[in-house]
Amino acid sequence: MPGYEKWSDLERKEVMDVLDSGILMRYGFDAARKGHWKSKELESSICSTFGCDHAQLTSSGTAALTTALNAMGIGYGDEVIMPSFTFVASFEAVISVGAVPVLADIDDTLTLDPASVKKNITSRTRAIMPVHMCGSMADLDALQAICREHKLWLLEDACQSIGGTYKGKHLGTIGDAGTFSFDFVKTMTCAEGGVVMTNNRDVYVKSDGYTDHGHDHLGVDRGADLHPFVGYNFRISELHSAVGLAQIRRLPEFLAIQRKNHAALKALLATIPGITFRRIPDPAGDSCSFINWFLPTAEQTQRAVEALREAGLLPGNFYWYNNNWHYIRKWDHLKQAITLNHLHPDLQARIQQEAQKDFSASDAIMSRCISTSISLLWTDEQIHDKGTRMAEVIRKAI
Repeated sequence: MPGYEKWSDLERKEVMDVLDSGILMRYGFDAARKGHWKSKELESSICSTFGCDHAQLTSSGTAALTTALNAMGIGYGDEVIMPSFTFVASFEAVISVGAVPVLADIDDTLTLDPASVKKNITSRTRAIMPVHMCGSMADLDALQAICREHKLWLLEDACQSIGGTYKGKHLGTIGDAGTFSFDFVKTMTCAEGGVVMTNNRDVYVKSDGYTDHGHDHLGVDRGADLHPFVGYNFRISELHSAVGLAQIRRLPEFLAIQRKNHAALKALLATIPGITFRRIPDPAGDSCSFINWFLPTAEQTQRAVEALREAGLLPGNFYWYNNNWHYIRKWDHLKQAITLNHLHPDLQARIQQEAQKDFSASDAIMSRCISTSISLLWTDEQIHDKGTRMAEVIRKAI
């Protein structure tokens, strides 16, 4: 899955361009940078590769979500509907702008259940945030229809689905805005970084300013910029952008290997009696970073997890139901609204209320799910050995 597995001289060359100039900041120092503008080049490449009008790089995927929410004007008293299965950054970004993360159930796509979304809409709902987990997509047709009906923003958290598509369009470019994470374990990496993608000019202009202390970037130099609003520092560096620039050029290579390895391993897992696989709204658009599979019961799944552990096969197989980072069941810090700063009492109470709802529908899915990550480095022999051993161990366990 991760682009770091394929580190090469292409990445080294881009990084050395920056080190040679000595200009590590993305803005200013025009004369000294020897014509190297890695962040601008990467933003342009993101637009052309993924098919969006605008791209604003950030320091992380979390910063990208926070920036997009600010650009949409979402803040205190507003509610953002998001799934119970995601990475903690999704709700962290919502809380950071003073809004309420309203958690909704998932379905067998492992993403937002549109029926649960409808049940959670209130007069304070401002946005729906589908999270395209483990490389595949939410039911975007249904979610777009809900957004149109209720006049809501659609913000795609596509941080885990770089290269995935839905009906011919890249995930992250279909809603009003979308975000990628370019952290170390993503399909393409900058080591750390993220991006806001949008076709909405106003969202882009606000994102551009917000990530750089509110600079409007219209002056002849940074000292001449005006500040139309208060911003923050979510800038990416030229070093990080240099890595990403090499990686995005290699993305087709990564995706081709990923899909090949995914298909080979899935065929071996499919021989296990009772196994089923995640429903994918557009199978052709799966980025294939994970194989997501289910066993008939939670008890069988837990036995399989323990058997994989005993056989030394658990690394690379994720049982999210017991994971501290990705599923509501273990998010005690959210359920108790534990923060280092003082939240408004109303916000704190609403966070606790939302995080302690009944998620039995999600539990019924997640307790039976195991996700197997796909490596770009596997040989055909390694895939056959891994799949055969996994199938044997799981058959015995269940």
